[in-house]
Amino acid sequence: MFAGGWDLAAAEALNQAAPGTTRTPGTADTLGALVDKSLVVATPTDDGEMRYRLLETIHEYAVGRAAETPALLAAAEAAHTAHFTALAEQAEPLLRSHAQLPWIARLERDLDNIRAALHRTVVTAPDEPTAHRLVFAMGWFWWLRNYRPEALAWVERILLLGDDPGDPADPRHWPRMHLHMLSFFLAMESQNISALSSFRDEAAGMALVARVRTAFARDPGPQSARFPGLLWPFTAYLADEPADIRPLLDGAIANCRVHGGDWEIGAVLMFRTHLVIDRPGDRPGVEQDLAELRVISRRVGDRWMRAQVAGVAAEALLMRGRYEEARGEYEEALALAREVGAYAEGPFLMARLAELHFRSGDTEAALRGLAQAEAEAQRCRVRDLEAYAGYLKAAIALHDGDWPAARRHVETSGAYTDAGPLPPHVAAFVTGLTARVEAHEGGGDVAVGRSAEALRIARDGQCALPITIGMAEGLATTLVLGGRAADAVTVLAAADTWRADIPRSVPERREVEDVASRARAALDPAAYEEAWAAGRSLTVDAVLALAESYGA
Repeated sequence: MFAGGWDLAAAEALNQAAPGTTRTPGTADTLGALVDKSLVVATPTDDGEMRYRLLETIHEYAVGRAAETPALLAAAEAAHTAHFTALAEQAEPLLRSHAQLPWIARLERDLDNIRAALHRTVVTAPDEPTAHRLVFAMGWFWWLRNYRPEALAWVERILLLGDDPGDPADPRHWPRMHLHMLSFFLAMESQNISALSSFRDEAAGMALVARVRTAFARDPGPQSARFPGLLWPFTAYLADEPADIRPLLDGAIANCRVHGGDWEIGAVLMFRTHLVIDRPGDRPGVEQDLAELRVISRRVGDRWMRAQVAGVAAEALLMRGRYEEARGEYEEALALAREVGAYAEGPFLMARLAELHFRSGDTEAALRGLAQAEAEAQRCRVRDLEAYAGYLKAAIALHDGDWPAARRHVETSGAYTDAGPLPPHVAAFVTGLTARVEAHEGGGDVAVGRSAEALRIARDGQCALPITIGMAEGLATTLVLGGRAADAVTVLAAADTWRADIPRSVPERREVEDVASRARAALDPAAYEEAWAAGRSLTVDAVLALAESYGA
């Protein structure tokens, strides 16, 4: 029955299942005798327990003998499935607690057995209710430990076992809704472009997304306050025109405060904090939310949540130019993510640390850190990093005046942008960098038009103010390199007004100084001051209107 070994409890569970018998008290003695005869191999685990496994030749022999007793074999299969379903369900809440590390290790040890049980309930002897139990017990583990493509494959196969009932009162209704929600989440988080495209591009897929979201939004309560149902606000991103999900998250948090526990409240609160950090304005409520999140995450004990809280705190500090404080938060987040084995988180955190080096003016340290992040991403099969890494290397090459290298790297980022939908801030960065590279290559009005498009993406995507400012200052660069010094000064003045007390990084400061120097060389002092004065009151819309006269 066993795949990848077993422990004494699992052996006793099977022994008890023999038809017409009661639990045999001598399971340990029997195992000991088999070990003594070298028919079973015993190996102690790190926590002092004993694991057993059959030698391959013995395993093949046992499989043949088991087939001769079909009743016993069927009972053993049922006991195996029941035992590992119960194990996964016991572990599920503990994976998000102070006890998570030993339970993560426990599931890792028996992952092959759980896969065997899943295969049995999904393929060889389909049993949809049992398959639901297994997949819901394992869903968070799969996501956390970066088994996301495998998890999505299991979910999709289980969905094929039945149909969605038309009546919400049908006992199959909520399991199917949670299963769909889990499939959406895994597809988005694993960047499964084919799955995402089926949701977005097919009428049936869009209808499914709408039906699932309506189920959770229409009936807030316990079903919408546990994983994966609590993720329902993110279905907005699968719509043709994603809505502002802030109100949806506000409602989800309120529901979790009534029907969920600390972890559920913290998870949705954390998602909202990430969203607010990335949006324009003064980020209302972020400090209060962060303070509550720190309390909740420490009370719950989930290292993944603590890592997320440290990461979002770092983002807030980075946007205010407090780089050393941000570095400490990123380093804490990275240490916690590694401790819990959230391998998909590490490369991004390492890359953000590399970006901090770049923002502080140390390009050599930035490139070293980025190379380490890329190596980590390759080891962990995290493909999402490549667009961001290409952007950062292109920005470093531009800073160093290496236009050919900047072109190569920005094309790498562009290729990943074309491969599927990216968040607005990433699309804005890649578009803006492409424009600046083109401007240095002599792109003229075409570069200006592309730079204006980057600013438009930031505006329409409601990106955080520092991102919008960066796109405007990039537009000033393309204008001055295109021979339009007065307009460059006007745009620079507008961006300077929006910036207020947000400090510039070392690369940003040097780029702005270069724009101003080129403009002063092209304009007399009076013309420069007039252009500067003209930009002091301009809005983002007005700056875009100014750039509309140039080629796209």
